[in-house]
Amino acid sequence: MNQVISIGKQDFSSLRENNCFYIDKSDLIREWWDSQDEITLITRPRRFGKTLNMSMLNYFFSNLYTDKKALFEDLSIWKEEKYRNLQGIYPVIFISFASVKGNTYQDTRDGVIMAINEAYSEHRYLLEWKGLTEGERKCFEELDNYAKNPGIKEPVANDTICNAVKNLSNCLYRYYKKKILIFLDEYDTPMQESYLYEYWKEFIAFIRNFFNATFKTNPYLERAMMTGITRVSKESVFSDLNNLNVVTTTSREYETCFGFTEQEVFCALETMGMSEEKQLVKSWYDGFVFGSRKDIYNPWSITNYLDKKQLRPYWADTSSNGLINRLIRRSSPEIKELMEELLQGREIVVNFDEQIVFEQLEQDENAIWSLMLASGYLKATEVEYRGILRDPWYHLMITNLETTAMFSSLFKGWFYQSRSNYNQFVKALLNSDLDAMNYYMNQISMATFSYFDMSGKEDGSGAPERFYHGFVLGLIADQTDQYEICSNRESGFGRYDVMMIPRKPGNRRCPAIIMEFKVHNSKKEETLEETVDHALDQIEAMNYDAQLFARGFERREIRHYGFAFEGKKVLIGMRE
Repeated sequence: MNQVISIGKQDFSSLRENNCFYIDKSDLIREWWDSQDEITLITRPRRFGKTLNMSMLNYFFSNLYTDKKALFEDLSIWKEEKYRNLQGIYPVIFISFASVKGNTYQDTRDGVIMAINEAYSEHRYLLEWKGLTEGERKCFEELDNYAKNPGIKEPVANDTICNAVKNLSNCLYRYYKKKILIFLDEYDTPMQESYLYEYWKEFIAFIRNFFNATFKTNPYLERAMMTGITRVSKESVFSDLNNLNVVTTTSREYETCFGFTEQEVFCALETMGMSEEKQLVKSWYDGFVFGSRKDIYNPWSITNYLDKKQLRPYWADTSSNGLINRLIRRSSPEIKELMEELLQGREIVVNFDEQIVFEQLEQDENAIWSLMLASGYLKATEVEYRGILRDPWYHLMITNLETTAMFSSLFKGWFYQSRSNYNQFVKALLNSDLDAMNYYMNQISMATFSYFDMSGKEDGSGAPERFYHGFVLGLIADQTDQYEICSNRESGFGRYDVMMIPRKPGNRRCPAIIMEFKVHNSKKEETLEETVDHALDQIEAMNYDAQLFARGFERREIRHYGFAFEGKKVLIGMRE
């Protein structure tokens, strides 16, 4: 019977029992168990199967699911008896922070209580046990009552919440005479929210105590696994955890346990009768690098593609980019230059710490690369260790076409408020209406540049030319149906020029356009008009028209534009 393509199903039992499409990731069980690590933290981008894998671990180990052996019988893990003997033998506490999102500290604290109470609810059978103390019974009821009535007059004390999982571990240990496994999914979701909504300091003091009680001072713990997107710094939340093995996207452990390998994707395409789509699928959804494996595909997008059979930015469409968006907008011109390199398909090499210290994100501008790498928007094609201290230097690129689409949407969002002016500017550009171009460009720059840090000052007068170059490229990006758009290095000319070459030569409504960008330098030029003249002079001096003449264009079909920038002020000049 053909498998059903199910979108978004994250319960392992439901997925398997309903014959839904599934790629065997049970080797995660083998690798984790054989590692003997006491506490494992694995970071992977969103929608990469973290929750499904944690659900699989729960069904495999939990003694509440001794009747679920059939879920694993045709999977890799079932081939060896020593692993079969592990199924259903441990008391397990399974918690997910995936939905713990709040605009305030109180909302997020309530979300943590809800998540812990769900774990307690799985073990309410303990209330029938005579070995439970009166205080332990009270904890069950207090959490349940608050979860059903959040905001009641008598909130649950921090000490009760922080020790709740440790206390439940104690109850289960006494009941089963066996130590506990703890699985915590999406551990960092509330931390990202607390940073975004600016209650980080209050929340982190609370959650640090929770982690310490749950994982460090818990004598009833056998092993634990946590998953999340980011590797939050040990100093922030794990300062007391010396028994933690952190596995990031650059680690060589668990390389193929999250996401699909190329072999798995191609096999799925063949099974679905879609073998001819392999290369298209590869160009869109391949490119994630985990450890030494450079052939990891996005499972969310692959599953959606198999279902809908259309190339779409499925993963990018589910993105929440609030934090990355804010950091890019506030970043220095140097960071924006590197972003332009990435957007043009090039590799950058940068040094940063993979640990994310949220309270330092806006002081340490290189932290944005750590966040974007962990989130899957960038891939590390190589990690190079330099010097006697072996500092890591990351070779980064945008992951694939789908993530390029995500960046495109991100940048379009910056221009949203001035969308009408943007459309009018493009219309004026194509109609050679210089007055309208100047009017609408200055409207756009005033609205848009306020999002950005315009300091950094290449020559003391404003942001570097490459920032403006990238800005104008973004404005004309939608014209690719009518124009071939070449930026500086593609055309082999000067460093900051842009060339728009009509796809249908001879159409007077679509002139060939050459642009040159200059930042006003008060030491060399008294006015912006002089800066514009220097830009236009450079087009002629460097003979930028030569490539267009070689393609058969006549001089009357070519427009020269000089752009002069000074902070948020723009002046454009034209020569025909």
